[in-house]
Amino acid sequence: MHEILKFNNEKLLRQALTHRSYVNEHPGEDVQDNERLEFLGDAILNFLSGQYLYDKHQDKGEDELTRRRSALVDEKQLAKFAIEVGLDFRMRLGQGAIRDGGFQNPNLLSSTFEAVVGAYYLDNNSNIEVVRAIVKPLFDSVPEQVVVGRSNVDSKNRFQEWVQSTGITNPPKYDTKQIGGPSHAPEFVAKVLVEGKEYGEGKGRNKKEAEKAAAEDALMKLKKKGLL
Repeated sequence: MHEILKFNNEKLLRQALTHRSYVNEHPGEDVQDNERLEFLGDAILNFLSGQYLYDKHQDKGEDELTRRRSALVDEKQLAKFAIEVGLDFRMRLGQGAIRDGGFQNPNLLSSTFEAVVGAYYLDNNSNIEVVRAIVKPLFDSVPEQVVVGRSNVDSKNRFQEWVQSTGITNPPKYDTKQIGGPSHAPEFVAKVLVEGKEYGEGKGRNKKEAEKAAAEDALMKLKKKGLL
């Protein structure tokens, strides 16, 4: 059994593994769902992955580190971690969720992993170092090219996907113009608008770079507001 599943307080582990669909189907059982623990685990993983990347990449700036952190703790990657530590068939799901393929569902796997991290932290007297010792090898196991590749998924595509997910069918529009610089090194600024409302702004040495920076700015703002 993986270290992260060895608990002093078994009840805490049980809660971390319990999805609300299970609670809904077992109203008589004295058990809570894992959503509060998931919230805590998410915050811990964001912190630990941020510090891990800060220490590992002395030469990278904030934007690059932010993109890499997103790649390291995104749903897809956390779901892989969940399977690696053996959470997939230990999740306590309702029958409906199981019928819908819940044990392989990346969203359920990643949120359960976050909940277990949160619970493990509490089970170890809120000692972040104990949690770091568990998650660092997992972070180390992710190939560099996977993190870089995923963090470079074109920001414009990612922003467009977010816009579509809100039910807006019109794609984002980019208002890009040259704002100066000599002819051999011009500077462009781009604003990205959705139905006339500005979401982000960025600069670059050409139109493409400026538009990418604007999309990244928009994604960063959405993340800060908790919308991403």
